Amino acid sequence: MQQPSVSLTAIPESSYDTDTVMYVTMRVDKQGFGIEVKHVRDVLRQQKITPIPLAPPEVAGSLNLRGRIVTVIDLRKRLDLPEIPSKTDYSFVVIELKGELYSLMVDSVSEVLTIPASQIEKTPANFGGAWKNIATGIYKLPGELLVLVGVQALLNL
Repeated sequence: MQQPSVSLTAIPESSYDTDTVMYVTMRVDKQGFGIEVKHVRDVLRQQKITPIPLAPPEVAGSLNLRGRIVTVIDLRKRLDLPEIPSKTDYSFVVIELKGELYSLMVDSVSEVLTIPASQIEKTPANFGGAWKNIATGIYKLPGELLVLVGVQALLNL
């Protein structure tokens, strides 16, 4: 059963402060990461995914969002992380890039953080795995690092 979505488009672009950046934060595996709010269109709960024959392994399928077909990207596969066979309660973050919609299948969605631009640090040189290719910076949270992700690099399949 599909649950209603939460729309994030109510934040007017004119309200963005150039000294701060707003990120929607989420988790995949045990890693927290954020995507700029300006790219996020919706956050969805359990969705019916239709498989796409001959699609790359990262493409879990497609879903129907108010009449639009949206490609679903499985971030566990995209980031070479182990699958959780019994997990069925994924969240979906719908993002827009160059007029196209994509849905990121993540373990959970947390909150929207407003981060001072001066506190965003450069991605460390020793950052490993697939995260290194998609990270645009990091932000220190109490007890962990939040990886800030570039949408273009993330979708570069």
